[in-house]
Amino acid sequence: EQVQVKRSHTSYYYISLPTCITVSETSPTPRSGAAVLQLQFLINEGALVTACADDTLHLWNLRQRRPAVLHSLKFNRERITFCHLPFQSKWLYVGTERGNTHIVNIESFILSGYVIMWNKAIELSTKTHPGPVVHLSDSPKDEGKLLVGFEGGTIVQWDLRAKKADFRIYYDEAIHSVSWHHEGKQFMCSHSDGSLTLWNLRNTTKPFQVTFPHGKIQKDGRKESCKPILKVEYKTSRSSEPFVIFSGGLSYDKAGRRPALTIMHGKAITVLEMDYPIVEFMVLCETPYNNEVQDPYAVVVLLEKDLIVVDLTQSNFPVFENPYPMDIHESPVTCTAYFADCPPDIIPILYSIGAKNKKTGYSHKEWPIGGGTWTLGSHTYPEIIITGHADGSIKFWDASAFTLQMLYKLKTSKVFEKPKPGDGRAAELGEEDPFAVQMVSWCPHSRIFCVVGISAHIILYRFSKYDANTQIVSLEVRLQCEPEDIITPSENENNPCFSEPGSHSPQPHHQYPVSPGSRTPDGARDSIPCLKVKDKMVRVPPGYQSDLVIQLLWVDGEPPQQITSLDLNSAYGLLAFGNCNGLAVVDYLQKTVILCISTLDLYGATDPYQRLTRSPRRNRQSTSGKHCMRGLSNFYSDSKKRIRTSYQSLTELTDNQQSIDMERSKSPTSDHVNGHCTSPTSQPCSAGKPRIPMGPEGPRLTRRGPGRPPFRKAQSAACMEISLPVSHTEESRENSFSRSRSSSVSSIDRDTKEAITTLQFGESYGRKSDALPTPCLWVGTSLGVVILIPLSIPTDHDERMEDPVTVGPSGAVLMLKGSVLRFGFLDCNGALIQSPYEVWRDLNAPEDPDRPRRRKLVHFSPSSSQDAFGEGHLAVVCSERQAKVFLMPSQSCLFVHNITESSFVLRADVVSLCNSVCLACFCANGHVMTLSTQQNASKN
Repeated sequence: EQVQVKRSHTSYYYISLPTCITVSETSPTPRSGAAVLQLQFLINEGALVTACADDTLHLWNLRQRRPAVLHSLKFNRERITFCHLPFQSKWLYVGTERGNTHIVNIESFILSGYVIMWNKAIELSTKTHPGPVVHLSDSPKDEGKLLVGFEGGTIVQWDLRAKKADFRIYYDEAIHSVSWHHEGKQFMCSHSDGSLTLWNLRNTTKPFQVTFPHGKIQKDGRKESCKPILKVEYKTSRSSEPFVIFSGGLSYDKAGRRPALTIMHGKAITVLEMDYPIVEFMVLCETPYNNEVQDPYAVVVLLEKDLIVVDLTQSNFPVFENPYPMDIHESPVTCTAYFADCPPDIIPILYSIGAKNKKTGYSHKEWPIGGGTWTLGSHTYPEIIITGHADGSIKFWDASAFTLQMLYKLKTSKVFEKPKPGDGRAAELGEEDPFAVQMVSWCPHSRIFCVVGISAHIILYRFSKYDANTQIVSLEVRLQCEPEDIITPSENENNPCFSEPGSHSPQPHHQYPVSPGSRTPDGARDSIPCLKVKDKMVRVPPGYQSDLVIQLLWVDGEPPQQITSLDLNSAYGLLAFGNCNGLAVVDYLQKTVILCISTLDLYGATDPYQRLTRSPRRNRQSTSGKHCMRGLSNFYSDSKKRIRTSYQSLTELTDNQQSIDMERSKSPTSDHVNGHCTSPTSQPCSAGKPRIPMGPEGPRLTRRGPGRPPFRKAQSAACMEISLPVSHTEESRENSFSRSRSSSVSSIDRDTKEAITTLQFGESYGRKSDALPTPCLWVGTSLGVVILIPLSIPTDHDERMEDPVTVGPSGAVLMLKGSVLRFGFLDCNGALIQSPYEVWRDLNAPEDPDRPRRRKLVHFSPSSSQDAFGEGHLAVVCSERQAKVFLMPSQSCLFVHNITESSFVLRADVVSLCNSVCLACFCANGHVMTLSTQQNASKN
């Protein structure tokens, strides 16, 4: 009933038979921060003793709601190395590094004054120090006899009553652990040379038996060297031969061999390899008394990142299925999502599907560790947490109770071909985890699930209770807009030539088919995705099945920018995503791209910024005789000449010293207006951290947080200057200073693009003249701009599957301070308006002629009565620094609140709490704030 742990800065879960608690160096009391080295339970008494790395003993009371420390005992002059508490004893034995053994009274938790000094435990003629105490145990035959093991190889049985040694054993190998036979006539020791010695009390001059379990005889007759056996347990059984269980002792012949637990049962030796290093193990027996036949039935093994239990009652020693979530970080978590008030049937169906896909080979018996009760509240409701991982896996967790229960696991990497060693694309990516999940979007009602990966890919899944043979449909989108790649007017020209509207918008790749291995004339990669989708028919099991894969393409040797925002709506059948280049909208019902546009083109004629180019360069290959600038509004050639002249010296300096930073930005929402290059998309990725210029190496994809567009090496010193028109209001002028501007010389060599930071579909008013709400897409950017895009979606089922969805930019633009993070919609009474959704239907279910499988949609109107439609609805928009409430369709601002001045908001959402709607914000300083929206609604 003891657990010894020699790891610091880590929290472990310790489980014993009578109770289940959590103890770590970060526990609320005590707050010493010292690592827990050893645990001793007071069995059936609701108490626990912990020995910590700061040489302090703590006595915990486990019988109260929150475990607390009753007593503490500090050793000031000696270091604690081992503790032993006999069953139903009131004396705790404490061994120290000096070789002394102290005795503590458990009831008063003070030292008794009885000390077994090391120089009295060994013979007086022995002059060498025996080393620290590594083992203490009472004899099964006589609890008044204490067996003391020293690291140097000395073992002493001390008579506590007579205060003298009964016998002494001297061995030439260091001792790590000792285990008694239940009769008290023999004990076994583990040593540093990988050997086990069995000692008989009748003759203590030499070991009764010496074995090297993993030491093979070499050709020269010598045994190969083995690693130390760190711990051994010697347990007897009524129905079979004794069990000898130990950790370590493997030979040194194989490098990189995994940690293992060895079980010796008679002549059979079983080696159980572990995924992580073994911290400690404990054998569970039928009796707590050490003088009875032990009859072991399981072994609890604590690993650095897991806890497993081995069934000893079956010959193949299977493991028990762990009901606790020990493998959350089996692969590092890269994103999370939380969903409350889920449909009541979603958790049982996910659990049933996940249970079918679980590994086989578990023990058929129930989890052997019991005790404790869960006090579930009466107001529980279905909650699900989704975690995305670095290896591309997705895990669904039931979070309705006090413990997480894994429901279902999905591997997104199965959609793609495995990257081959030496593959050019994989090598150029330079990404250790090309399948890492960046963000997820899930509609619990329609069970449609969408995953965004780090390799600029999106996978859309549909849920089915039936297995199916499917062909994965893939769309390749060319979402790259490079204003600096376009040939600019020469200095002799006075009037720039503008291309046709929309000519510089990114285009979906299916409109321009290019071979996968295509390259530009200068040898750069072009029009290829980062990953290769499986092109053959695949058999998929029940659960989430891939329906569509969307991949961004390389353009002119540049890898695709990572996706920074995503939203899907099952009622519309649409999926929208964006990055620092632009926005794309995909109709996943018809498997087509309906919109692929740069951020600049979203504004049309209503761009609130004046954008001027600097230091433009010539394009690699000019295929047109016209020298045009594309995508710039209010552009004048004389301004271009002036900027080019004023920044010529800085551009030359940048070529020689790309890594020089003259000034770092102070915060993600502070501004720099000094004529230097502005970097609106740089701030979300820096989040207040020092800016690090990228080196001269080629383009590589690196892991970044979702929603934070990265810096990318520019191919020239071209950049943009952004300023607001003078006619804007004071608030708009303040907003122009709300983004961080870097004045460093190296920033001139970086792209300056406006990233799409958030997207949301919903029923709203895309134009001021609208009388009724229609499907809309709300777009938020890193410059604090909100753009409304009305959508025209066929309502008839057959027309929806055949007729195209049309998109018409409205020109509606709203402004905030800082990058836009979240949208929320309220009716005029302040109630939260939910997005419409499609009711789930299984596309793989058998056909039923009486019940055709047609889409069933659920819509939520902004107002419940037809007469109240004219009142419109409220739109809550939150950015990094500010929250605004707009009245739609007039687009008038009803309320403005500056959330924080000293920090900035990382995440925000409009949620319902206790029958009230509020805006919840999580700030970079660790604060969580909730802002009520009821007063704002009543002001209308």
